[in-house]
Amino acid sequence: MCGIVGYIGAQDASEVLVEGLKTLEYRGYDSAGVAILAEGGLDRRRAEGKLRNLSKRLKEAPLAGTLGIGHTRWATHGKPNETNAHPHRAGGVAVVHNGIIENYAALRQELQADGAVFTSETDTEVVAHLVSHFRAQGLDLQASVAASIERLEGAYAIAVVDEAYPDEFIAARESSPLILALGDDENLVASDLPAVLAHTRKVVFLQDGDLVRVTRGEAQIFAEGALVERPVKRVDWSPAAAQKGGYKHFMLKEIFEQPRAVTDTLTGRLGRGGEVHLEHFDLEALKGIQHISLVACGTSWHAALVGRDLIESIAGIPVSVEYAHEYRYRRHIFGPGDAVIGISQSGETADTLAALGEVKARGVRVGAITNVMESAVARLSGDSLGVIYTHAGPEIGVASTKAFTTQMVSLHLLAVGIGRTLGTLTVEEATAELEALRHLPHWMEQALEGASQVAELAPWASEFDNYLFLGRGNLFPVALEGALKLKEISYIHAEGYAAGEMKHGPIALITEHFPTVALVGSDDLKAKVVSNIEELKARGGPVLIVASEGDEDLARIADQLVLVPEVPERLQPVIYSLPMQLLAYHVADFLGTDVDQPRNLAKSVTVE
Repeated sequence: MCGIVGYIGAQDASEVLVEGLKTLEYRGYDSAGVAILAEGGLDRRRAEGKLRNLSKRLKEAPLAGTLGIGHTRWATHGKPNETNAHPHRAGGVAVVHNGIIENYAALRQELQADGAVFTSETDTEVVAHLVSHFRAQGLDLQASVAASIERLEGAYAIAVVDEAYPDEFIAARESSPLILALGDDENLVASDLPAVLAHTRKVVFLQDGDLVRVTRGEAQIFAEGALVERPVKRVDWSPAAAQKGGYKHFMLKEIFEQPRAVTDTLTGRLGRGGEVHLEHFDLEALKGIQHISLVACGTSWHAALVGRDLIESIAGIPVSVEYAHEYRYRRHIFGPGDAVIGISQSGETADTLAALGEVKARGVRVGAITNVMESAVARLSGDSLGVIYTHAGPEIGVASTKAFTTQMVSLHLLAVGIGRTLGTLTVEEATAELEALRHLPHWMEQALEGASQVAELAPWASEFDNYLFLGRGNLFPVALEGALKLKEISYIHAEGYAAGEMKHGPIALITEHFPTVALVGSDDLKAKVVSNIEELKARGGPVLIVASEGDEDLARIADQLVLVPEVPERLQPVIYSLPMQLLAYHVADFLGTDVDQPRNLAKSVTVE
């Protein structure tokens, strides 16, 4: 999400920046801008919408200079408009920023008390004012940026220019990607490789805590105030491969982006004392709530099933999960304690939007969980309960991956928030839930370290024409999602079932040619699922078992066994989703289907 390019050299900076930002368009954005330092001082051009709008501004009012910074913004704080577009400026300082500054509100109040005048709704503008503040105290640019980032909490990749320093710019990163590119009489920074490959193939992948001073002839990297060396790597990817981060498909890239996406979903929301901060959602409005309906379609519906378990078990509120396309045509009886929350990756899903609109018109409180700022469901819910943005970043592959996991995490945050608001969850219980969520990205990274194990299954798994996916408890929705993923991109027929349903009919299908993917959690239902697997094996059915580390003994009844990290029970759906996604991907890739754009499917279903 968002794109950064910084440049110093001999070429026209505005052209370099815009061309670099164009290569990052795949990341998704809603506004763009550049700041250029020339003999006349610092100036900028910004525009809402696509880069063509910025290019038009630059054509009408050119900026001549060989040093500058550019940005494409995907809105988090503040509406997607020109006022909130980057770069942000304070005096002679301009800044571009990716990430989220968690303590921006406190910093803003402090800076305003010191006389700073803010013009945007963004968290980023505090960085510009901080740097300007330290510059006014007599610190040079590098020292001012270093002092500023000491005050920041959260995730950031920044690039900073100052009109008093026409021969350098400063960049820094913490928990947000930033690379340094070393050219011939020119140097660049960028949030991703495609932006720099037209200039050089020599890059440095900056580390968390790094600050870099960039001039035309050199770049100096500092960590904790000391000059450090970082390895220079040569990248031989084509520009197209670079957009995919070197991965063969966007879907695979997005699978591996999930730990970072979940980190972004959590950033700024895990408060002290078990408090949850949902900046655009009114938890207080849920006081007196007695029932919640979650409405969604497809993958989002599967996330809603996980959410039902989370909200009921954590907050103690009954939840129903509804297909939006069926919900909108049913007659509903609502009471004063009802609320309806729609879940949609794009925020434009026609059925979900229509369902929310109809119940809102009847005076029911509505909310939304979506990935897209200012989308239709976000606007519809904005004056009611509000919206929880997943902050997953753009998802290019049609088959949803990181949208699914971040929806589940958003629902977990919502469940804890409701529990604390209603007093059904103690501070200690809420703190434990949030602490587990803090560790989730690390556990996801561990799960993805076993990706090659799943890839090796592709030849075996591709031999079959039909699959059953089984799970119980909170892994039943993951079984449904695993089946959906496999049929979406490999075109192999697959069905998800609650494991206890096997004996009520589906077991009649089992033969040596009809395999089952069984999800075995480390919970009270484990023994029951193992019993179901024994029934399948007794009938000759091949079984691929996904289980937690420590369950190696299940190899005795498995044709194939995949192990994932053992995690708290409520986090199992996120962790078990990863091998499901990888299995579908590698089978589809082995069969040669169009992984990123499977036949007959669209990313956003905007028709009924």
